[in-house]
Amino acid sequence: MGIGNPVTSTIETDDELWMARALELARCAEALGEVPVGAVLVREGRTVAEGFNTPIRLSDPTAHAEIVALREGGRSEGNYRLVGCTLYVTLEPCVMCMGAILNARLQRLVFGATDPLRGAVCSQLQLTDASFANHRVAYRGGVLAEACGQVLRNFFQTRR
Repeated sequence: MGIGNPVTSTIETDDELWMARALELARCAEALGEVPVGAVLVREGRTVAEGFNTPIRLSDPTAHAEIVALREGGRSEGNYRLVGCTLYVTLEPCVMCMGAILNARLQRLVFGATDPLRGAVCSQLQLTDASFANHRVAYRGGVLAEACGQVLRNFFQTRR
């Protein structure tokens, strides 16, 4: 019997822990009447920035969780390039957010639920593999996908 790959299991465990925090942030968005999406930006095991959806509250169509976290991260790091960072987000990023993720030069992207309507990582578009992009970001999808998707389903069910 093998002992497995301890590096992989540590990464997977860390991914789930950070995604759990992103889910907490998604619930903050929900409490404000926003679509419940949360994001956490991490470097070397520490939180660099956090964000959740606020486009309604801010009257800002760009105030997606990812953008909010990337903006805060850029300010806190003093650089728009967030090399070595991982972004955890509860929903597969859209085109706008993927553009920002690529421009920020993130090392990794980890998301929970896929977005079959607007997802730009693997659902509708595959911008992580775009030939025109001058940066590649590694990604992992499906982390706590059921919990991330359930928060969204519950939110939209109450509004229908």
